[in-house]
Amino acid sequence: MTSHQSTQTMKPATAAKKLGVYLEATPAEFRDGVVSRAELNELQANPPQWLQDLRRNGPHPRPVVAAKLGVSIAGLARAGVTEPLTTEQIEALKQEGPEWLERERTTQAEVRKEAARIKKKNAEHQA
Repeated sequence: MTSHQSTQTMKPATAAKKLGVYLEATPAEFRDGVVSRAELNELQANPPQWLQDLRRNGPHPRPVVAAKLGVSIAGLARAGVTEPLTTEQIEALKQEGPEWLERERTTQAEVRKEAARIKKKNAEHQA
């Protein structure tokens, strides 16, 4: 019996998510096709200029915006930030330091601290 290895492909939205870029900002040939696992690996290993530019300047998807601001995706939503932001817009927000950003950063820090406490507690119980 021979095994037939089919090429694993993914939708452009999935590939964009794995690459950390906003799908609508990618080139049409990327958005309109399918991406194989090998193509994704190649994009990650040797990003073309368009991918380098998107990663550097944006617009960035919500998970990337949240990470760059040090808040959660839910925190962005609570603040009414629903659109992708460019690196320049993110830096401007950091400079402005709006009250919601400080509040969400504090909340995020507390969540991380609590998660670390629980992880430590669970590790002690298993030891």
